[in-house]
Amino acid sequence: MIRAFSLAAVLLASTAPLAAQEAPIVLPGAPGEASRTIDAASAIALSDTSYAPADVAFMQGMIVHHQQAVDMAALVKDRTNNAAIVKIADRIDGSQKDEMAFMRTWLQDRGLELGMAGMGHAHHMMEGMATPQQMAQLAAANGTAFDRLFLQLMIPHHKGAIDMVDTLHEQPGTAYEPVLFEFTNDVVSDQKTEIERMNIVLAALSQDPRATLAAGFRDAGEAISNLRLVTAQPKPAGFFDPKNPAQLQPLIPAKEGEEPKKDKDKDRDDEDEKPKFGERGSLLSFANTDIAFSGDVMVAGNYHGFNAYRLGEDGVPVLISSTVCPGGQGDVSIVGKLLVMSVQDSRARKDCGLQGVTDKISDERFRGIRIFDISDINRPRQVGQVQTCRGSHTHSVVSADSKRIVLYNSGTSYVRDEKELAGCFDSPGDSRTALFSIDVIEIPVADPAKARIVDRPRVFAADGEIAGLWRGGDHGDGTQETYRTDMCHDITVFPAKNLAAGACSGNGIILDISNPMKPRRIDDVTDKGFAYWHSATFNNDGTKVLFTDEWGGGGRPRCQAGDPATWGANAFYEIKDGKLEQRGTYKLPAPQTDMENCVAHNGSIIPVPGRDIFVQAWYQGGISVIDFTDASNPFEIAYFDRGPIDKDQLVTGGYWSAYWYQGRIYATEISRGLDVFALEPSEFLTAEEIAAAQGAQYPGDVFNPQTQTQVTWPADLVAAAKASRKGG
Repeated sequence: MIRAFSLAAVLLASTAPLAAQEAPIVLPGAPGEASRTIDAASAIALSDTSYAPADVAFMQGMIVHHQQAVDMAALVKDRTNNAAIVKIADRIDGSQKDEMAFMRTWLQDRGLELGMAGMGHAHHMMEGMATPQQMAQLAAANGTAFDRLFLQLMIPHHKGAIDMVDTLHEQPGTAYEPVLFEFTNDVVSDQKTEIERMNIVLAALSQDPRATLAAGFRDAGEAISNLRLVTAQPKPAGFFDPKNPAQLQPLIPAKEGEEPKKDKDKDRDDEDEKPKFGERGSLLSFANTDIAFSGDVMVAGNYHGFNAYRLGEDGVPVLISSTVCPGGQGDVSIVGKLLVMSVQDSRARKDCGLQGVTDKISDERFRGIRIFDISDINRPRQVGQVQTCRGSHTHSVVSADSKRIVLYNSGTSYVRDEKELAGCFDSPGDSRTALFSIDVIEIPVADPAKARIVDRPRVFAADGEIAGLWRGGDHGDGTQETYRTDMCHDITVFPAKNLAAGACSGNGIILDISNPMKPRRIDDVTDKGFAYWHSATFNNDGTKVLFTDEWGGGGRPRCQAGDPATWGANAFYEIKDGKLEQRGTYKLPAPQTDMENCVAHNGSIIPVPGRDIFVQAWYQGGISVIDFTDASNPFEIAYFDRGPIDKDQLVTGGYWSAYWYQGRIYATEISRGLDVFALEPSEFLTAEEIAAAQGAQYPGDVFNPQTQTQVTWPADLVAAAKASRKGG
């Protein structure tokens, strides 16, 4: 009986297509238009999902894109004898022509046009393509000038091809055919490999000695200009792994019996197979971070705790004590006998334990502000804690007296579960969310254990919405993908001016802090070249502010020869009637390798009267001292740099911070230790100007990273510095 039913069902199903063929197939028109009947073949053609219109446009556009690369390569033969450039051009000519042949065949097999409709003469508008003017300039160049321009045009051209593939893959239903998907991935792989090669060749064309420094942890090549390296100190015991002091990732050994893979490109410059390394981080991190000063005491933060030093002869630090308290970040400030430290990692514990926290929700976890009593600097004691929803990435000492300390706290990590800390919500649409705010923290000096959050001001609000500033995304073709403004990374306060400047992920803002408990935003800006607004520094008059862009998050090589000169850079603004007006930009001028994390990071003003001078850390890009007195035309006046930590793997290292204090530059090196520098007289800076900077007077003789104080000088030092600039 069951068998008979099944057979009947089969017979019934087999007749269904025949019946369906007699029914009309209708294609409706737009509203108001008549429907029309089409045949089965047309219906199938209309619903063909083997390729999408975007696939067709991609292939047509990429043919044009590749053709320009071939045209550029054809210019090489008669304009340079640089063997590296000739080899690059030969590879590009061969690979691009092969790919163009594939794309033409793909289009022709489907009966499609090879040309892109509507493009006309606007081909140069596509991602990374050179303009007709740039092509003419390239054709007119020769020798080294040609080599440099060829690479400066070809690198963004290759990056543009990668962007075109990324755009294609983001669209639904594209690259459905396996052969097309494989082709597009090969395009990305080939373009990335060629970009790496071109960056190396372009860096080699640089006359800057920083461009080609040898790698090494303790024996790296060095380049220095207009500075004196006073001392280079390794990390103290207990703050590095003796078996792996550079914190290198472990090498992944080849599997037993496995033959090395042969690269399909027989013209590779690097014939040896590149070693592979682990990608997971270890439980403990020993990264050096920020620095604070009070009198002759310096405290250097670390992901593992902090180290206290006493400054001796020639500014050389002498270790006093080391405090182990893992938790990540480790940014520090000193207020009287108290030390404040930022803690953000989920592994951090209330008791400073080394074992971390494994549970998703735990009473043992600590993320926020730690407070230490350092009245006995040889034996600091933890005397207070303030738990926060997003931890503490940085903090700013806004005001302090004998009764209380007021901090602004910036958390940039994930919002913890409400079950772990009441009042923590991460939904952007919830009015209670921990996003889109900063924390105002009050610390009673007499009883730091009672420190607490007193307010969470919505400093990004506009038009009745707490998410009133940049919503995230790019700013149009050829611009940065800028992070959403839901936090501040750094807030630099300038109490003497009642101002604060916030570098707040997607925006730069300035705040009125005349009432420290109620900061009020008075202006905000965004920048098409900024990926992540990271830090801010005022000049000594409070009339200018320098913002930094941490493109790549600090762990990426963003100072390579082919990287944009305005991305991962500094942007300078003048403050006019409470409004920010953009002036110039500055990026480290020396190209770095793909094994060096490099981007704009922390620095401070060097107090030369009558000038605006800034010393800055650039991770493995080294230290750069710049003059931005003319904010539209900043320029470099001194530098120091080392080669990569390792020649085979990118290690997050280099300088975290570089600050001027009592006549010396102190710089925490993330992996290697602590360096101290002195300025040397040069064509850019006179001995009298350096002496004035050394004699600058700081209120309270204190320097905290995000609290800017207005510096003054003895009159005779100001007069001497001014006279020296006139040659007198």
